[in-house]
Amino acid sequence: MPEPIRIHYSVSGDDFTQAGAASADLKARLRTIGFPTETVRKTTIALYEGEINLVIHAGGGEIDVEIDSDRIHMVISDSGPGIADIELAKSEGWSSAPDEIRSLGFGAGMGIPNMIKYSDDFDIRSTLGVGTVVTIDIIC
Repeated sequence: MPEPIRIHYSVSGDDFTQAGAASADLKARLRTIGFPTETVRKTTIALYEGEINLVIHAGGGEIDVEIDSDRIHMVISDSGPGIADIELAKSEGWSSAPDEIRSLGFGAGMGIPNMIKYSDDFDIRSTLGVGTVVTIDIIC
């Protein structure tokens, strides 16, 4: 792959009908390019979790992906309320999702833990009242 492939997705907030569209599109693109199944799986899971968090918690946001032959770099950003306690948010099972979101089957508190688990490099930065930026790298 001579030049990196760059893809941008905009994710609407509170629209569960489109939740997962970006990760599904990226999965199809990575398969078409010929990435190994495990790389596609890790990338898709990590991005899906970030995408769902944009819908549930942030009122939407942006996803920028850069695909190289040896790395998939994803930046998930929003202008949402921010995360008060990042270490707590990294805990499996902890969620700030409201009951109505949980009744839909979301908000189990596995979003950030799964992003960490399925990424080779993970960073999260958040400022209350400003938003959150998650950076994920998958090494191919």
